[in-house]
Amino acid sequence: MNHDDYKLPLGQKASLVSMVCDKFESHSTAIETNTSLKELRELLRTLGIVGGEEYVQNKKQIDSATMLGAGKLEEIADDARAEGSSLLVFDFELTASQIRNIKEITKLEVVDRNTVILEIFAHHARTKEAKIQIEISRLQYLLPRLTSMWGHFSKQRGGGMAVGGEGEQQLELDRRMVRERIEHYKKQLEEVQKSREQQRKKRQNQAVTAALVGYTNAGKSSLMNRLCKVNVLEENKLFATLDSTFRTLNPDSKPPMIMIDTVGFISNLPNTLIQGFKTTLESALEADLLLVVCDISDPNYQKHLKVTQEVLKELKIEDKQQIIVFNKKDLLNDPVRARIIMRNYPNSFLVSSYNEEDMSNLRNFVINYFLAKQDHYDLFVPYEMGEAHSRIRANANILNNISHEQGIFYRIRIPDFIFQQLGLNAFILGPTEAKEWEEIKNSL
Repeated sequence: MNHDDYKLPLGQKASLVSMVCDKFESHSTAIETNTSLKELRELLRTLGIVGGEEYVQNKKQIDSATMLGAGKLEEIADDARAEGSSLLVFDFELTASQIRNIKEITKLEVVDRNTVILEIFAHHARTKEAKIQIEISRLQYLLPRLTSMWGHFSKQRGGGMAVGGEGEQQLELDRRMVRERIEHYKKQLEEVQKSREQQRKKRQNQAVTAALVGYTNAGKSSLMNRLCKVNVLEENKLFATLDSTFRTLNPDSKPPMIMIDTVGFISNLPNTLIQGFKTTLESALEADLLLVVCDISDPNYQKHLKVTQEVLKELKIEDKQQIIVFNKKDLLNDPVRARIIMRNYPNSFLVSSYNEEDMSNLRNFVINYFLAKQDHYDLFVPYEMGEAHSRIRANANILNNISHEQGIFYRIRIPDFIFQQLGLNAFILGPTEAKEWEEIKNSL
C-alpha cells in the first residue's frame, strides 16, 4: 500500500448528492439540506474540485444499503456522466458497505463529506503535530472502509481483485499496515505533545493571551493580521488556517499580549477528526479572553454561533470571558438586520477587518481589557538591590518612579500571577508609606 493510495483524486468534476428526510439529522428539511450542500460546495472549492449539479431526493425512510435507493442512484449516475462528472460526493457519512453498494450501482467513484474534510485538513496542515493528528484521523477513517475501496486501488496497481486469493491477502496486508502506521503516528504524537505542553506552560507564565475562535471562514486570520499588524495566510476558503498561530498584539505592554488564531469550527465534523480537532484547539485553553468571530453577512450566522458554543463546551472553556465580534459588515447590505443583531447581542463588536477605525477600536478594547485586569503595587527598592530594579523594569508597567537618596519608589501595574514570580514582595509599601510617597511626588 503506497502512502497516496487512498487520497481523494483531485482535479476532476464532482456531482453533489444529498437528501431531505425528517428522520435524518442536519438533513431533516430542505433548508438544512441546501445549507449543508452550499457548505459542501465550498469545501470542494477549497480542494480545487469543480462542483457540478446537485441531486437531492426527498425520502420518508433512509435506505440502509444505499441511502437513496438503486433506482435513484442509477438516474443520478446517468445525469452525472452526461455533465462530465466522474465523482459522486455525498453530503453525509457513508459506511463501508454503502460505498461499495453505491459504486456497484453507479460505476462511478464515490466519496462522502467526511472524506472531503479529511482531505482538506491533510492539505492545509503545517505544523508537525497537526500533520500527525490528521494522518491518524485519515487512517482511522480508512480502516473499516478498505474492503469497499480496495477494488478501485487494485486497478491502479494494474490488477483485479481475486476473490479468496491474492486480493484477500493484499487486503489483510493493507489492514495490518494501516494499524501499524496508526500506532507509529500515535507514538510520535505523544512526543510532540509533551514539547507543546512545555511551551504552553511557559507562555502561561510569561504572557496574557486572547484567542480568535469561530466558524470556519469567518475572517479570523484577516482580523489577526489587522490587529497584530502581521501577515498570516488569509483566504476566502474553508479551513484556510488549521494550525494555531501566535502573534504579539501589543509589543509595548508588559507582560506581552499574545493573540492566537485557531482552526475554524464546522458542523458535522467527522468522528475520527474530533479528537485531533480538539487537540489543535487546545491553544485556546490557555487564553484569558475569547474573541468569538462570526460572519454577520452569512444567513446561517446563528447556527455558526451555536456550533462555536458547542465546541467551546466540549473543550470545557465555555465559561471563559467572551466577546462576540461580528465580522464582514462590509458584505452586509441590510443595515436594519445589523441593528437587530447588535440589539440581540449587546456588548458585541460589529466590524470589517478592512476598516481601520473598527480595528483600532477592537484592538484598544483588548489591550484595555488586559490592562484593567492588572494589579497596582507601590514598591520601594534600595539602590543596592540592582537585580530587583532590573526585574521591575523588564516585567512591569511603571506608572511612576521617584528617586530617593536611599532608593527608588515605584508605582507599577502588573498581573498578580507574574508579580508573584518576581520575588518582590519584600519591597511592597503599606498604605501609610505609599501615601507618604504620594505626597512627596505631589510636592515635586
